[in-house]
Amino acid sequence: MASQQHDKDFYIKKVNSRKLGGSIEFTTIRLAKQVNFVVSILFLLNCYDLFEKKFSLLSAIGFCVMFAEYLVTAFVSSKIVKDVTGEDNSLSSSTRKLGYLLIPFMFLGNILMTISGFMIVKKGKTIEYQLSIYSFISTFSIIAVSCINLFKPYVSDTFFLGMGLYGAYTLINLATIVMAGKYTSAKKPDKKFLAFAVLGILGIALGNLFSFLMGIIAIRKYTNKNEDINIEWIDVVKRLFKNYMSVIGMLVVTFLISVSIASTLTFDYSIAIDNNYSALLLPPCLEYPFGTDEFGRCVFTRIVFGARISLLVGLVATIIPIIIGGLLGAVAGYYGGKKDNVIMRVLDVLYAVPGILLAIAIIAAFGANTLNLIIALSIGNIPSYARTVRATVMGISGQEFVEAAKACGAKNGTIILKHIIPNSLAPVIVRATMGIGGAVLSTSSLSFLGIGVEPHIPEWGNILKAGSAYLETNPYIAIFPGLAIITIVLAFNYFGDGLRDSLDPKLK
Repeated sequence: MASQQHDKDFYIKKVNSRKLGGSIEFTTIRLAKQVNFVVSILFLLNCYDLFEKKFSLLSAIGFCVMFAEYLVTAFVSSKIVKDVTGEDNSLSSSTRKLGYLLIPFMFLGNILMTISGFMIVKKGKTIEYQLSIYSFISTFSIIAVSCINLFKPYVSDTFFLGMGLYGAYTLINLATIVMAGKYTSAKKPDKKFLAFAVLGILGIALGNLFSFLMGIIAIRKYTNKNEDINIEWIDVVKRLFKNYMSVIGMLVVTFLISVSIASTLTFDYSIAIDNNYSALLLPPCLEYPFGTDEFGRCVFTRIVFGARISLLVGLVATIIPIIIGGLLGAVAGYYGGKKDNVIMRVLDVLYAVPGILLAIAIIAAFGANTLNLIIALSIGNIPSYARTVRATVMGISGQEFVEAAKACGAKNGTIILKHIIPNSLAPVIVRATMGIGGAVLSTSSLSFLGIGVEPHIPEWGNILKAGSAYLETNPYIAIFPGLAIITIVLAFNYFGDGLRDSLDPKLK
């Protein structure tokens, strides 16, 4: 009897766990609750300095705020668990109203609670609605980060222009969320939403990938003549958004791209490069959130401008080997025989040399600068992309659509470019998302060694190298750029994992 009861309890627990795992509301609020708890503990541990025997009022206030936020998320989470595991398997109206309580926490910088709030208040969440939320969060975060410059003695000449531009687009994003909730559905959106879709596409100029995707999806669904047939790439995006951690990774990547673009307007580059001997090695404060280095330069501003270099090198050093390696792999896999042997044996020789060692050798031979760094990293990545494309092409080249193209008289070059390569992009895209993070890490590593980006240019590896000499006295100079490198690598890895799962036909 006891065994039967145990089996029944285990079965109910498993069913409830599956219900909660499929609830986006529970997934978002759970992550917000966990992060709030961890951050509140960190503030608590910093309330009292054991070495200097001083009490930190700022850390105590931070603990109180974060713990209060944890209690709010814990309460909302318990309500969601009760509703989802209940008989109706859906949130009650009273629980959904609690979402409005979470949204204003964005003004305290807690974007995870804000995301949870938007997810809870809406019952039927279309992909356009979800993309609009993340677009709004991304743009709002840019404004919040840029506002830190107001504590400095002076701001950039284009600061208020940039703030006005991003402020206006934030309001547009907020209106888009409301309109997406009213005028979008699983099939075709209402014509009233098309104007917001167009504005979303224009958001790519600000680096907002979410608004761009939202606009493209809405217009593509509206122009789809047969609503009964799903659009494959839109289904991929929908599956991607079921993996919350991959979406958070995409949010971090989008934020870094956006802040790199926004920094040209809202940040003053001179603060990052000019020496200020009246502010040497200052600890973190409102004027300098991450402190200053040994030359009095703002570490926070240097990290913001360093994101531009790191992302640029990472993207270009990934795109170049994709193009070259993809073409070589496609030719090798399609033709086979001697061409395959020649191409792959040459690439095997290149593959046998460790990528970082090859990059060091190239830079040592031609000099340390950004262009040589990109070339060095690109050459080392060509064999891996060639192997990936070759393996995919060998499986595709014998399929019926390729044989049909040959029967119609299409030339081999046309078949490779128009039929083979487009159908081989899925594994390449997944590899590229993870490869960008690796390229950023390699860039920072080489810069730390002094053979990457020029020392006078703000780059995360250069900043980390400068801070390594002050680990005992001023550790924040090295901690913050180190955290930036870790964050971007994790973001690309999480995004790549989710993209791999969404592109896998076995997991549809």
